[in-house]
Amino acid sequence: MAQPPGRAQYLTVAEVAAILRVSTMTVYRLIKSGDLRAVRVGKSYRLSEDEVDRYLARGYT
Repeated sequence: MAQPPGRAQYLTVAEVAAILRVSTMTVYRLIKSGDLRAVRVGKSYRLSEDEVDRYLARGYT
């Protein structure tokens, strides 16, 4: 099913790690430090594509 326009796509920690080319532990550290904002879903985290784009635009990687 296609994503409705204007709705954020959420990524897993593993997907974000692959995009940033870092380990999943590094993504967890970025979440804990506040550098990446994430949503808790059960015991795992989800990060919006927009948040990952903002992080990359800031040039932290």
